[in-house]
Amino acid sequence: MSTPTTDAVAPGAPAASGDAKQPPPPLVPSATSAERLALAKQHGLRPLNVRPPLGEYIRDLTKRWAFTRVLATSTAYAKNQNNYLGQLWAVLNPILNAAVYVLIFGVVLQLSRDMDNSIAFIVIGVFMYRFIEASVTGGAKSISGKTQLLRSLHFPRAVLPMSTVLSLLTTLIPAIVVMCAITLLSGFLPTYEMIHVTWWWLLLPAAVVLMWIFNTGLAFIMARLVATTPDLENVLPFIMRVVMYASGVIFPVAAKVNELQIAEPAKTILTGVLDYQPVAVYLYLVRSILMQEEQFPPSGLMWALGGAWAVLFFVIGFIVFWRGEERYGRD
Repeated sequence: MSTPTTDAVAPGAPAASGDAKQPPPPLVPSATSAERLALAKQHGLRPLNVRPPLGEYIRDLTKRWAFTRVLATSTAYAKNQNNYLGQLWAVLNPILNAAVYVLIFGVVLQLSRDMDNSIAFIVIGVFMYRFIEASVTGGAKSISGKTQLLRSLHFPRAVLPMSTVLSLLTTLIPAIVVMCAITLLSGFLPTYEMIHVTWWWLLLPAAVVLMWIFNTGLAFIMARLVATTPDLENVLPFIMRVVMYASGVIFPVAAKVNELQIAEPAKTILTGVLDYQPVAVYLYLVRSILMQEEQFPPSGLMWALGGAWAVLFFVIGFIVFWRGEERYGRD
């Protein structure tokens, strides 16, 4: 009696040569999408890479302040860890920059000759502008340079630009001490008037805090822009150089505008724009505190503008950054 032939292969029998292996049947979840979402919500889970509501985002960011502070201090410490002079470079860099600008623009070109104390003018401008410039460039790299961290951990992405500016603030504090010392010592030169420590110097921390808030807003904006358009990072050095010359960092801009061959109404408008833009306002505040010159008298208007620029840039920058939250680490 013959056995009927079939195409089926007996269990345990080897497959015929040339036959393709059949994939296992797909796994079909037993719960629907709605049931899975309800189960995740029940256990406090939420989907990744989804922008949370603004209020929830702020609360989550506030809870991560310890993480932000530790990340900032570790970044500041690791920056110069492998150098022989270590953290001393946080002070030496602005000193060397200021020395170069004093030599070239103050001594050789004498572009600050309209100032009673050109050394203090340039030193304050270079030290404080470096804080702003480093915040902009650091904020631009805070997202684009940390892709692996963004894809590994779940946390509010605003922690990164905030910690970047906070790390720069920690390195600015010893630099400010050196800046104040140089300002005082410049008064001992024969051609300059003596500079005295007054009660106005107590306002210096307030001016620095306003700059910190303003710089954090700038870092938020730049982090979002560079994360969306990476090519912008290559243009930043040129933009910051223009801002430096237009903000009176190393020479008084208003005096140079008056030398231009343009109509008087145009001079007035241009001078107002250059004098009241944020960077110039913060430089004015620090110079009015430390230098005590008639070119920089104490001004309530400037303090009001400093507070307004800080709040405006921080709020706008935070919202702009929050709106791109779900894209960071994915693009």
